[in-house]
Amino acid sequence: MLRISTLLLIGIALFVFGCSPENTEKEWVLESPSATLSLSFMLSQNGEPTYLLTKDDQLVLDTSLMGGFTFRDQPALATNLTVTGTNTRSFDEDWVMPWGEQDTVANTYNELTVNLEENEAPNRQYDIVFRLYDDGIGFRYEFPDQDRMDEVVIMDEETHFTLTGDHTTWWIPGDWDIYEHLYNTTRFTEIDATSKRDHPNLAQTYIPENAVNTPVTMRTDDGLHLSFHEAALYDYAGMTLKVDTSKMQWVSELVGAPDSSKVTTQVPFVTPWRAVQVSEQAGDLIESKLIVNLNEPSKIDDISWFEPTKYMGIWWEMHLGKSSWDMASGKHGATTGNAKRYIDFCADNDIGALLVEGWNTGWERWIGFPDREGVFDFVTPYSDYDIQEVVRYGKEKGVDIIMHHETSAAPRTYDQQLDTAFALCQELGIHAVKTGYVGPIIPEGERHHGQWMVNHYQRVLETAARHQVAVNAHEPIKATGKRRTWPNAIAREGVRGQEFNAWSVDMNPPEHTVILPFTRMLGGPIDFTPGIFNIKFDQYQPDNQVNTTLAKQLALYVLLYSPVQMAADLPEHYERQPAFQFIRDVAVDWQRTEVLNGEVGDYLTIARKERDGERWFLGSATDENARSFTVALDFLDPGVTYQARIYSDGPDAHWDDNPLPVLFKMQTVDQSTELELDLAPGGGTAITFEPVE
Repeated sequence: MLRISTLLLIGIALFVFGCSPENTEKEWVLESPSATLSLSFMLSQNGEPTYLLTKDDQLVLDTSLMGGFTFRDQPALATNLTVTGTNTRSFDEDWVMPWGEQDTVANTYNELTVNLEENEAPNRQYDIVFRLYDDGIGFRYEFPDQDRMDEVVIMDEETHFTLTGDHTTWWIPGDWDIYEHLYNTTRFTEIDATSKRDHPNLAQTYIPENAVNTPVTMRTDDGLHLSFHEAALYDYAGMTLKVDTSKMQWVSELVGAPDSSKVTTQVPFVTPWRAVQVSEQAGDLIESKLIVNLNEPSKIDDISWFEPTKYMGIWWEMHLGKSSWDMASGKHGATTGNAKRYIDFCADNDIGALLVEGWNTGWERWIGFPDREGVFDFVTPYSDYDIQEVVRYGKEKGVDIIMHHETSAAPRTYDQQLDTAFALCQELGIHAVKTGYVGPIIPEGERHHGQWMVNHYQRVLETAARHQVAVNAHEPIKATGKRRTWPNAIAREGVRGQEFNAWSVDMNPPEHTVILPFTRMLGGPIDFTPGIFNIKFDQYQPDNQVNTTLAKQLALYVLLYSPVQMAADLPEHYERQPAFQFIRDVAVDWQRTEVLNGEVGDYLTIARKERDGERWFLGSATDENARSFTVALDFLDPGVTYQARIYSDGPDAHWDDNPLPVLFKMQTVDQSTELELDLAPGGGTAITFEPVE
């Protein structure tokens, strides 16, 4: 039943849109399972679909237009609609994550389906399906099979999200090719995404006028947190959000194709879910599973061949300039001998896998060349790299090899070799690959985030699954919860990861890693590559550094979730380093996750319990400001005493002036203990909780 204040809000909205409040047959209301959120769907006097969203009688999204589709060679579908039927249902399930931040996910929602039809010829039909959770909403447009429509070319899809104020916003530009921009913190009305260009390779990208990429996170003046994103992105263009300050609203802007269209598809089809997370606390955004819940159950019957793991890589040394990807330079990194050196280090330190980049021919022409089609061969190694021997040696030592496929953004070449490349992986017993798409997409005019590439990324994922290979995609399309349906989609880059610290003029600031969990990571796991101990790396790149303390690098293993977690530094920088014990110990697959505190861009503390084990791990980090707070350990298992191994910032530690000191101490704790955490500027704390026998 509607509350009085909600009825008042609806009445105001109807008045604004020209509908008389007595037309109650044009109002449909849906409440979330605990009645925390309430959705109201209405048709305006012009027959335009609209909705509004409230939380505990507080307006979250004001009346917003939805479903305005513009097509090529046929009339727009936006107004003069009527509701021909509705259907509601409730759904409640618990599903098991094969790997992830927790073992079981509750998926509980109420659903409203609204059937719409044009009042005049050609009387086209479509449905809007709403799913309302206690922590947010998802809705999508579904076009059923009908004689009135066959193939459609969508020129625009206009979905509106009308805000209730000038909210604080964490955003990056709506770039159609890369997400690797630093996050900005401004009011909604102060967003200037067109002029914000902070990526070293912007010549390859297109940024439309004043749009942002999703997920985009906001905080109201009343402290409510919102995140706008999409889920289940298949055979459709990625969605950015245009800024309309005159009406205080976001408006969907799909990534375009070379012919200025956005999506070409056949009826029947469904769009991705448009999703809004709603939470009182910033940390609740992280704990929410709205995005994965809006995806279908797994299409892979058995994923046991993939195991979450820590890994090292012949990779960081290239970014530092110690070695190179190509053989012609005379300092090739991917040699058989170097790979065996890394494998030995992994085996001695409980690190399960090794990534080898630069192993295959083609790196002499991989970037900066206009014609990159046919450059890479994904089965032929350089002459100084014996792939069979490296894989054999790794198996002998208990270390898996992670394959690397850099496409140089020439996806047609990769498409032609997909089956052959993944068949080689399967033959060698390699179950994970890191893909890459550096550069502007060939053919010219296609974009990393457009429909054409969305479909390519999906082909890669499905082909890899047939060969029992998991995919860690770099230069990717953003994560939209597909890891539920395709659990071989294990991680993605696109976050200005650690590599930017090695060669970018604009290195990642201390706040970067306490923004990502509240923004980009709401879509899914990221491959950030933490664990740099040689923070200043004066020997290689004297003008660059990592802008954190060493203790914060440890904390990132808990804060930045990925089922493949890299120990990114060189083996020689870990030797005789007591703090490396935390990287040896920390798990990568979790039974439970608890966000203990956090504010977007300021600080964050997370505790996680390992899956198939009894240990807990805690990570806490701050921005450029020093912080101290008390953390209650009530998340620990009751009746169990733990030995806490605490790695914290040493005296006078500072992300720039003095990043290396780490203070180590042991403490006996249990569920009733409270710990004082002191974080240096740009610093952090990492803790292992080991049950006492």
